Amino acid sequence: MKTVFATLLLFLLRRVSASYRSSPEEECRRELLELRSSIGSLQSSLLIGAWQLRNLREHNHFYRPSTEHSSSPPNLNKTMKSAELKTTALPKTSGNLIVYDQDCSTLYNRAQPPSGFYRIRPRSDMEPFLVYCDMTHGGGWTVVQRRRNGKVDFNRDWEEYKSGFGHFKEKNDEFWLGNEHIYTLLKEGMFSNIPPECDVYLKYRRRILLFAFYYGSLEFRLILPGENLMRIDLMDWNGQRTYAFYENFRISDEKGKYRLQFGLYSGKAGDALSGGSHMKDQWSISHNGMPFSTRDRDHDRYLQGSCAKENKGGWWYNRCHAANLNGKFYRNGEYKGTHDNGMVWLTWRGLWNSLRHTSMKVRPLLFMDSLGSGAGPGE
Repeated sequence: MKTVFATLLLFLLRRVSASYRSSPEEECRRELLELRSSIGSLQSSLLIGAWQLRNLREHNHFYRPSTEHSSSPPNLNKTMKSAELKTTALPKTSGNLIVYDQDCSTLYNRAQPPSGFYRIRPRSDMEPFLVYCDMTHGGGWTVVQRRRNGKVDFNRDWEEYKSGFGHFKEKNDEFWLGNEHIYTLLKEGMFSNIPPECDVYLKYRRRILLFAFYYGSLEFRLILPGENLMRIDLMDWNGQRTYAFYENFRISDEKGKYRLQFGLYSGKAGDALSGGSHMKDQWSISHNGMPFSTRDRDHDRYLQGSCAKENKGGWWYNRCHAANLNGKFYRNGEYKGTHDNGMVWLTWRGLWNSLRHTSMKVRPLLFMDSLGSGAGPGE
């Protein structure tokens, strides 16, 4: 009798516990409350940090020279300027640098140098190579493509696009960094250099909470894991400028034909890399997922010919393009011909108005400068 009673009691207890088991909605609500609590704690910490940073800037406490052994009051302004120069000074950019940074963002955080050519080494087992570091627009940009004057012919074969070509001496020199360098840079150098104190890895759904304060103002973004941010700068022959951002811009290795992939777009130039806003055109001119093509290696979807041959440059062609920054350099912008083979961006100046200046540059998506702002000079 006791055994039967015990069994019945155990059965009832299991039924009661099962009836109180949390539903999926309750689990989601509990998870949401935990996330909100974490965000609240981070927000409080960041507000304190923003206040401390603003206080340091206002009272010039970044450089505090020692006066313990000085017999006379020092010239504070002169000492601070000297300290600033010592902090940011670098060897000349034209020679072999003793220190090889992983990319231009780590160089910026280490020394905040001016824009110029520097040698970087994204991976410790590879030879360093020369890049142009753009320290404007927040700093830390590694430039992978630049057009300025038409002095460099971009109608090259596969091996030249693989290794890179152009001039790497002056500010306005034109170049293509090289697909192999671009692949290595995006694969190795854009995520591992994030300071550990500047990101939070959430346990739920592999999301990342990115927090940053921009010169005292607070900004929160909830993003999917990504490595880098591509900025594309454009200028027409009237001097008008615009730009486009692409998150998580990457290419595959040579076995994958340097296939292009990118994430979210933002900016003012329009999303030409995705084929523009017309759905019926995107399947034939979107560049997302396209392999790289050159005049001697045709990987496009244009069965009647070669996009690279027609458009005079290597690119991630479809059938053929809505954007092509490696096309033929036409002076004065507008041009006519059989093919729309200029330096073009469909969603800004169309396909028959060739641009004057273009540049493509990358830095970590979670980039924060050494002062913790994410902005820097020029913003």
